[in-house]
Amino acid sequence: MTDPAVERDAAESASAFSHPPVTPDATAAYGEHPDHVVDFYAPRDGAGEAPLVVVLHGGAWRAPYDRQHITPLADFLARRGFAVANVEYRRGSALPHQGSAGPVAGRWPDTFDDVAAAMDALPELAAVHLPQADLRRTVITGHSAGGHLALWAAARHVLPADAPGSWKLPSPPQLRGVVALAPIADFTVAEELGVCGGASAQLLGGEALFPARLPYADPAALLPTGIATTIVHGREDIVVPAEVAESYVAAAAKAGETVGLTLLADVGHFPLIDPAADACAVVAEEIAQLAW
Repeated sequence: MTDPAVERDAAESASAFSHPPVTPDATAAYGEHPDHVVDFYAPRDGAGEAPLVVVLHGGAWRAPYDRQHITPLADFLARRGFAVANVEYRRGSALPHQGSAGPVAGRWPDTFDDVAAAMDALPELAAVHLPQADLRRTVITGHSAGGHLALWAAARHVLPADAPGSWKLPSPPQLRGVVALAPIADFTVAEELGVCGGASAQLLGGEALFPARLPYADPAALLPTGIATTIVHGREDIVVPAEVAESYVAAAAKAGETVGLTLLADVGHFPLIDPAADACAVVAEEIAQLAW
């Protein structure tokens, strides 16, 4: 007998991935690697300055999933009056690695290097390629693994002093907030639940390196941030179960920070980025609450 939860997930995934990629208004490089690019979408209402929404795509930090699959969400937000920057970053290999069942997740430290570099470069790039963007009203959003990266990008000022490269910021980033969509927000719980086939441990270089690198990468360890944060999660999500978000919210509360958690009934993992789903409108509203 087919599992109804699996059937739901398959149908939701098929709907989310059924939309053709949307061509950006401009693309700019923030580095030398082919993946060091940002796509820009101007607000469709032409009403002048608009909040900037930075989008970080998901896909378990694995190579087969690039920014193209989230361009319909970027376009949806642009049609809602936002200026949008859709960030690409280096992901894991395209082939199975070291006995893994599928492509390895992420690169250490490259994936984090890229997100840090992109965020640092965005003000200058947006000034040239997306002049409608009001950088004073910047919100980061991301889905799944991208939700993790969004939370991490907002927590760079609380990274340990010996964080690699230029990850650590001397002061909080200039953000109105973060809206993380079904994020892999607590790596310890994610690994306990086997989320995305152990992708969190792969991102950090494997199980042997996981404990030592956790303080530099796990949003649940980087609290409090002082940045307004909202998590949107489907109650029926079987890809990244809601327990992961709930654990992060509990860690935030323990650290003295309030994180908003919107749990959507009868919603799984993919409707959050599917313009055809009601959940996507909820996401846009949560972003607007912080941006405006």
